[in-house]
Amino acid sequence: MKKYKNLRLGKGAISYLIEVKSLTKIGILAIIAVLLFIISTCLGDMNISPWTVLKVFFGGGEYLDRLIVIDFRLPRIIVSLIVGMALAAAGAILQGMIRNPLASPDVIGISGGASTAVVAFLAIFSDANNALTVSVEWLPVAAFLGSTFVAFLVYVLAWRNGISPIRLVLIGIGISTLMQAFTTLLMILGPIYQASQANIWITGTVNGSTWKNVWIVLPWTVVLLIFAFVAARNISIQELGEDIAVGAGSTIQKNRLLLLMLTTGLVGGAVAFAGGIGFVGLMAPHMARRLVGSSFGVLLAASAFIGGILVMIADLIGRTLFIPLEVPAGVFTAAIGAPYFIYLLFRTKNA
Repeated sequence: MKKYKNLRLGKGAISYLIEVKSLTKIGILAIIAVLLFIISTCLGDMNISPWTVLKVFFGGGEYLDRLIVIDFRLPRIIVSLIVGMALAAAGAILQGMIRNPLASPDVIGISGGASTAVVAFLAIFSDANNALTVSVEWLPVAAFLGSTFVAFLVYVLAWRNGISPIRLVLIGIGISTLMQAFTTLLMILGPIYQASQANIWITGTVNGSTWKNVWIVLPWTVVLLIFAFVAARNISIQELGEDIAVGAGSTIQKNRLLLLMLTTGLVGGAVAFAGGIGFVGLMAPHMARRLVGSSFGVLLAASAFIGGILVMIADLIGRTLFIPLEVPAGVFTAAIGAPYFIYLLFRTKNA
């Protein structure tokens, strides 16, 4: 069997040389994600057998089973999967574009910018009964604008005859802290009930997800992920260095602008409906790199699946381990991610 397979899309306009072994590993990750999806649907305050869940998927089952599976569990599980994939893909794009293993949406402040924008949106457009006066469909737009503003701000401040990895990370951490301060200020100025809800949301949770959330975040994320795969070759050539990329005919600044917009779009959609779930964009690409190597086409796919798996696991633990209490998924991703971040700092020689 051939070691590599040439994948061509769009009549050869897009092509990737992919290691067959890497494709097998991505297939295994996809199977794990599907199995975890079914297990998450089975477990909760009321456990349901996998056979019953499968019957519900195909239109059968009792009324109570359908109510629990379809109305209560499926929306939050789908949102957790999509959000994890979006955050992980955004982290992989940032790390490849900047060539910095410590880059991720939450570390350099992009997630913080989206969070601040969403809290401001909720504060401005909520009435006395805590109900939005505008459609929830505008939430991703607000998050996208916030994340885009912060991304450009960090990039401009970090630029000095090029991007220094340590400068980018330090400025990103500073901007992220500033965004947290603005978010806290908005929470203090707003009503007390809004502050408590915003605090849970900022930690990162998919509790309360509805099918309306699914039908907004799903197409948004899928379209951006498709564009990310199309743009994967631009990242692969940028990882070789600016001189080589320019010599090969790549338009560096134009490609970086496109990749930055993809990143902020992915983060904006995720933060709008799941809050500030942290460290997924940092951990997933590193785990994927250990599994499939650094070829960006397969790395992006593996990162997305690992991110979805991580958030689904965090949500499953949060809603089953402490019944009847629910712990936000962001608590568990942070509990894993903080030590992992310290580990990466020790391993990175030229941060």
